[in-house]
Amino acid sequence: MNAKETISLYEAIGGSDAVARLAHRFYALMDSMPEAAHCRAIHPTDMTGSEAKFRDYLTGYLGGPPIYVEKHGHPRLKMRHMPAAIGPEERDEWLLCFRRALEETVPDIKLRAIIMPPIEKLAYHMQNKA
Repeated sequence: MNAKETISLYEAIGGSDAVARLAHRFYALMDSMPEAAHCRAIHPTDMTGSEAKFRDYLTGYLGGPPIYVEKHGHPRLKMRHMPAAIGPEERDEWLLCFRRALEETVPDIKLRAIIMPPIEKLAYHMQNKA
């Protein structure tokens, strides 16, 4: 690769396998951490579908193939999450799970430092209650 070529975050973290590990670990943490109970409570009992959608969304979000859009159309994340009451507790617990999953599945600290700020901004955007 020459100096002018760039790769996506999706490629940099390891592609589809890495994104699948990240999404799986995120939901496993949410399902098992007592400190994520409020966030867990706004999810369905069976989170298999949620995990698959999240994996597909992250794939495109990180610069991989637009799988989510191909399957479900535009993400419209705020609208799709409106039925769930997302306040500061749920937001912060979601971020705790994501940060921990990212730390456990993406060893490169520089890549994590690039990924986290926009994810934090997105989490704050998703909040829909005080």
